[in-house]
Amino acid sequence: MTSIKRISRPILKNRGAAAVALAATTALLAGCGSTDGKGSNPLTDSKASGDTVVVGSNNFAESILLADIYGEALKAKGIKVGYKPNIGSRETTYGLLKSGSVSVLPEYNGALLAYLDPKAAPKTVEATTSAIEAKLDSKLTLLKPSPAQNKDSVTVNAATAKKYNLTEKSSIADLKDLAKDLTLGASPEFQTRRQGLVGLKDVYGLDFKSFKALDAGGPLTQAALKKNAVQAADIFTTDTTIAKEKFVVLQDPKNLFGFENVQPLVNKSVLPQKGADALDAVSAKLDTATLLDLDIQVQSQHKDPLDVAQAWLKSAGLG
Repeated sequence: MTSIKRISRPILKNRGAAAVALAATTALLAGCGSTDGKGSNPLTDSKASGDTVVVGSNNFAESILLADIYGEALKAKGIKVGYKPNIGSRETTYGLLKSGSVSVLPEYNGALLAYLDPKAAPKTVEATTSAIEAKLDSKLTLLKPSPAQNKDSVTVNAATAKKYNLTEKSSIADLKDLAKDLTLGASPEFQTRRQGLVGLKDVYGLDFKSFKALDAGGPLTQAALKKNAVQAADIFTTDTTIAKEKFVVLQDPKNLFGFENVQPLVNKSVLPQKGADALDAVSAKLDTATLLDLDIQVQSQHKDPLDVAQAWLKSAGLG
């Protein structure tokens, strides 16, 4: 196996915890350390030298885990890999992919499409991919989607569910007359996204009492919901705290949050074909149940996502 080049990888046993410090944009820029101790800014770093493929991630634990899975799968094929984890939101990472500063990023097809074309409403996974490709920058391409999905959601805490008789069969529409009394917590970007406050108002008619900017479904959002600092929040549907804290995920009958299959987004001029084949093989083996199990290992059992990624790839015959 060829040597590994590491770029901007924080020295943390559990790198998922880094998302706490990276909730705001300024914290994101300061939080990406480097293994050489010199520090590194993912927004200004140039392309990796030579034939190194740089795998990036957004600022939440599951994205970091998926980036590790992608990177380790590429390394198993003899490809040199560098990492830029915890970069930030899609608004930042998309530009880094276009510039070539990042070569590969784990994406969620529905959320990516909502970013590229807020009015799109595809009815199938295949149509979602086609709609994305029609809007993508010419330097970028999508690889095959995995069956694994992790959707945004409107989730309420146990106290709120009890107060308003909300159950797992309740829907977002049931908040129409309640939202005026509720504070919603989510990432700052949630305020302006179609798959966020804009869509919740347009599609479901919701006007919340207030909005609290937190992180992307991470520890800040989870803690605020648990402590009732917010009564509703954008929590990812594979989040392990849902069952632990008895949160209630509301149904989305109007499909605001669409399809959210995990799908690699790549700079096609950087990733070799054997790398694309390796990531397609990962997608073929990654389903929702597997993703949830891996998330539990990282987020609940506090295992290093890199170790979890390597162990799963080996068990799947991909490592």
